[in-house]
Amino acid sequence: MSEHQPTRYTIVGNHLTQHRELSLTAIGLGAHIQSLPDGAQVDIRTLAGRFPEGRDRIAAALRELERHGYLERVRERTPEGRIVTRTFSYNDPETTRARRRAGGARPHEAARPPAPPSRTAPGLAPPPRTDPGSLAPAPPADAVPPAPPVQSPPPPAPVPVRTPTPPRPPATQADTAPHGTRARVATSLLAELRREDDRLLLPERDVRRLAPAVTTWLERGATPEAVRRTLSTNLPPDLRHPAALLAHRLTALLPPPLPAAQPTPPRSAVVPLQNCDGCDRAFRSPGPGLCRDCRGAEQALAPSAA
Repeated sequence: MSEHQPTRYTIVGNHLTQHRELSLTAIGLGAHIQSLPDGAQVDIRTLAGRFPEGRDRIAAALRELERHGYLERVRERTPEGRIVTRTFSYNDPETTRARRRAGGARPHEAARPPAPPSRTAPGLAPPPRTDPGSLAPAPPADAVPPAPPVQSPPPPAPVPVRTPTPPRPPATQADTAPHGTRARVATSLLAELRREDDRLLLPERDVRRLAPAVTTWLERGATPEAVRRTLSTNLPPDLRHPAALLAHRLTALLPPPLPAAQPTPPRSAVVPLQNCDGCDRAFRSPGPGLCRDCRGAEQALAPSAA
């Protein structure tokens, strides 16, 4: 029900309240700005503190009103050297545009202090006010129109995953087998891993690339069975890149080289056992004769006989 309001009311045109291209936030914000007196603060910070909408929604609504002619924001330099943004509200943009086409002054041009009257015309009256729009200075940090959105560059193309090639350490003298034999054993071992697990089916290219690392294991004294067990046990349940996993294990679990074999000292000759000619007891001696006890007794009797 419409009630007559003799005071405290604002005339807002239906071209704003029923605008088909403005959002509901922009329509409400435009009606609120038209209800404010001249000089009221209408910057983003002030409006965000007055309404529950955030700064982003209020900034978007101000851009809508500016795009359809209900607002105009002009940056000016004050006598103190500060840059401020003045916001002008238009309650009928169509009428304003028609007057401008006819040569009317813009509101920010009419709002500037008038020039002093000429001395030749002392009775010249001041120019009339040309537009009912509101004049509101606002801090430049919040009321500066946001920059147009910058288009983000297209996402980079996916880089193919490259499995690391395990380094090949220098060979040691632990294994005296020819290098060609070890290379054939390494190639056969990698090709037969699929018998342990179907997921370890490797293409020929990966077999050739991983064979030198397996050869290094063999050169360091590891048996083919030990290498096969290291590569094929405890596999992850979601194995997707078997070649990358094998390359990692061959590099991270590489055993150290065996130390050089130390020469074995020659063993001393074993003295054979002999039977004593006196007591028939066994004793060690290079040749037959008497044992130590019999030799001692014989030597003790020799001076007595003399």
